[in-house]
Amino acid sequence: MAAPGERSGGGRNTGCPRVVKSWWRLAVLLLSVSSLPVVSALVEGLYCGKEVCYDVLGVTRETSKSDIARAYRQLARRYHPDRFRPGEPGLEGETQESAHTKFLLIATAYETLKDEDTRRDYDYMLDHPEEYYQHYYAYYRRRLAPKVDVRVVVLVTICAISIFQYYSWHSSYNEAINYLMTVPKYRIQATEIAKQQGLLNRTKEKGKNRRSKEEIREQEEEVIRDIIKNKIDIKGGYQKPNLSDILLCQIVLFPYYLTNYVAWYVSWVYRFTICREEYGDEEKLYIIRRYMKLSQTQFDRLEESTKRTFLDKQLWIKENFEVYRKEQEEEMKVKMATDTRMKRYRRWMKNEGPGRLTFIDD
Repeated sequence: MAAPGERSGGGRNTGCPRVVKSWWRLAVLLLSVSSLPVVSALVEGLYCGKEVCYDVLGVTRETSKSDIARAYRQLARRYHPDRFRPGEPGLEGETQESAHTKFLLIATAYETLKDEDTRRDYDYMLDHPEEYYQHYYAYYRRRLAPKVDVRVVVLVTICAISIFQYYSWHSSYNEAINYLMTVPKYRIQATEIAKQQGLLNRTKEKGKNRRSKEEIREQEEEVIRDIIKNKIDIKGGYQKPNLSDILLCQIVLFPYYLTNYVAWYVSWVYRFTICREEYGDEEKLYIIRRYMKLSQTQFDRLEESTKRTFLDKQLWIKENFEVYRKEQEEEMKVKMATDTRMKRYRRWMKNEGPGRLTFIDD
């Protein structure tokens, strides 16, 4: 009988350490869980910090935007640094510094809740406090975002560039007119046209209406200038500025230009690829310009006689253009070889080298 009792007692003695060890593990686990930081929706540095913006203004999440503005105005009148009076009813214990801090908190709460998007982000933070980094991103994304609409900035930039373009082109055009007035060829032609139109016929003036020679000369110069402007077609980079060429108009008219280009391309393919029509002079010059890799402005600067030479040589045909290009290259080489200045340079490089500079006369 004793043996079983001893075994039973021995079993209780061996089981107690296991029970104590299990309880010890459970206590450590509970202590670890209790020591974990509690997830809070109120983060210092975001919005109203540890305060709830609704509580700061004394409103609820269901309060309308107008009621929030009314509550803000009431609190701002009480805590504004210029209106704060220590000792007033409801402000016991408040100092100038504490009132200033309170006013800044009230202003922050109102800035948060008056904007629908910011208020939506703030409500989301209150409902989802575990998304810590998402709240930081949403807060600083709105704070650092530009206050001006990007579309307004782009529009103002385009307008500024367009104004600069027009002013620059107008200045270049005036420079070209001033230069042409000094060229005898164009000046004589303009003077003859002015005389034919009776614009330079001097009449005898008497009395107070009589003008000085300088005034008469200035009027004649203005007449000649106007005739040169109207009679001479300046092309290229010094042509008369046109509003349709500035950047703003180009952007506005881009759909129109695109539609015209598509219609022109379809017409070109239909006429000359499908129907096999013969090229006209305009189409031939277009192909020649593409072969020469010139812009429309550069091609317009060429003389009409030069363009007629291109047509006579049938340069719209690829083989003829290649022959013409090689001829031009050979002609340029011969010209450089026979140029006196190039001969002097080569002779100097051969005899003297870059060490000394001497002039050699032929």
